[in-house]
Amino acid sequence: MRRGDRVFAYGAAVGLAADLLLADPRRGHPVAAFGRTAARVERALWRDDRAWGALHAAVCAGGAAGAAALAARAVRGRRAASVALTAATVWSVVGGTTLGREARAIGGALAAGDLEVARERLPHLCGRDPQALDGPGIARAVVESVAENTSDAVVGALVWGAIGGVPGLVAFRAVNTLDAMVGHRSPRYRRFGWASARLDDVAGWPGARLTAALAAVAGGNPRGAVRAWRADAARHPSPNAGPVEASFAGALGVRLGGTLSYGGRVEHRPVLNGDGREVEVADIERAVRLSRRVSALTLAVCAGGRLAYGAIRAHGAVKRRRRRT
Repeated sequence: MRRGDRVFAYGAAVGLAADLLLADPRRGHPVAAFGRTAARVERALWRDDRAWGALHAAVCAGGAAGAAALAARAVRGRRAASVALTAATVWSVVGGTTLGREARAIGGALAAGDLEVARERLPHLCGRDPQALDGPGIARAVVESVAENTSDAVVGALVWGAIGGVPGLVAFRAVNTLDAMVGHRSPRYRRFGWASARLDDVAGWPGARLTAALAAVAGGNPRGAVRAWRADAARHPSPNAGPVEASFAGALGVRLGGTLSYGGRVEHRPVLNGDGREVEVADIERAVRLSRRVSALTLAVCAGGRLAYGAIRAHGAVKRRRRRT
């Protein structure tokens, strides 16, 4: 088994524990710093053109991944330093604890009957128009955001960390952040953000499927989760949010999707798990707990998979040496 396999497993476990205990840093967050840098690069490169948008994505995501690769190379051969770097990177790119806290804060406001506070806090979690939503609409938006961000903020990062170590972790978070910044279909970004949006679709594909599968395993209704995933995921406009939200809907026994509003633009999305009931405030807490279980299972799958892969490679290397001798 290679040292790098154990480094990822130990570092990922420590990093997730740090997120659980400390959540996101309030100041000096590396992802926020990347966002500011990407915005400056955008101001220099912006043209209403796909090619210039692709250059923006390459410069920002490639630069972040390259810097991470240099950092990983600088500590190569020093196990404690490598574990510390992996742990710090995992902590900085995952956001499961902050996701849960924001969702619970909105749920608490709804439970107290304070719709205005819930509307004020909703933009911390998603880009919906809060003034267009009533209490049940906000609860549904929160559950959908918890589902989608479990994939984006935890599972996808760990999957790419298992594949590519520290550079994989950083590259995934960079691509995901670029999609949030420029990947939407506004007049300014329809062409410029096309490359970032498509790159995010590709990067998010494996994490979204793993999230959906683990939600089925960890939820209270595995058959319902798989049924909703198979029946409804492909109808969602996002190739990655569809499987995740459908599986969460089936696991929780609720209906997701339907009419929503982004930036004054109304979208009529298909209903996911149409046999489920309407989302209630209490379902926010259930969704957060399901997200936590999925995150823990993801750590086991990714760390265990990396260790198993290393063991298989080491066994193969031993067999090849024996054949040569």
